[in-house]
Amino acid sequence: MRVAIQGEFGSFSHEAALALDREAVAVPCAKAADVLKNLTCAQVDAAVIPVENSLAGSVVDFYDLFFEHEFVIERELQMRIRHNLMAAPGATMDSLRRVFSHPVALAQCKRFFAANPQLEATPFYDTAGSAQHVMQANNTELAAIASKQAAACYGAKILREGIEDREESYTRFWMVRRLNDAPWESEPTKLSLVFLLENRPGALLQALGAFAARELNLTKIESRPMIGRPWEYMFYSDVTISGNSAADSVVEDLRKICPLVKELGRYRASNLE
Repeated sequence: MRVAIQGEFGSFSHEAALALDREAVAVPCAKAADVLKNLTCAQVDAAVIPVENSLAGSVVDFYDLFFEHEFVIERELQMRIRHNLMAAPGATMDSLRRVFSHPVALAQCKRFFAANPQLEATPFYDTAGSAQHVMQANNTELAAIASKQAAACYGAKILREGIEDREESYTRFWMVRRLNDAPWESEPTKLSLVFLLENRPGALLQALGAFAARELNLTKIESRPMIGRPWEYMFYSDVTISGNSAADSVVEDLRKICPLVKELGRYRASNLE
């Protein structure tokens, strides 16, 4: 199965794609929009996208783009993010001077840089891309922060493992497909959807009442601006369900209240890995 990912081979999205399907063939894309464009044009069978990090929050680019396309969530993965310091063979901690990685990864390794002030943190567009860059440069003064998958892809030597500040950094990934290609989940435990509210007092309370009335646990709700409609907001939500009948019921209730309700997917919730 060809799966579009953002970033280079060895990125955390690549690692997530392999965790979701060991036989997945990753198709790297430079931008979030390119990932979903490839899926829309049937250049790939599916896409694996990061939607939320437990420390950095939601990946808003994918949320906004996902709303604009007719895709459906097939599966979910919550993956522990471990940052590793890697360099070309022959490099040592004493030889290093600059460390490349994505700005979010650098920000999650502040304690490591505080303990190693001789190292200059240098932003790069992608974690795996930084590993590729360092290996191509073949300079023992350069290092990258990336996944073990990146080290394996580019032949980098891992000098330090798990240099992130906090161990509880997890990223939630979705595997998504075109609407008509996704398999039907007979016993979903999670529903993701987006709804638009009328601009009137009590509208949000009324919508939340639809979940409360059916004793459904709303595990996430986040407002995002409605593109092209200033000062109107969409609400992205995840809710725990016990099968399709529960999903049908709450969606029906919301459609009586909200001018727009769009399901993003019904799937099995993932445990932390």
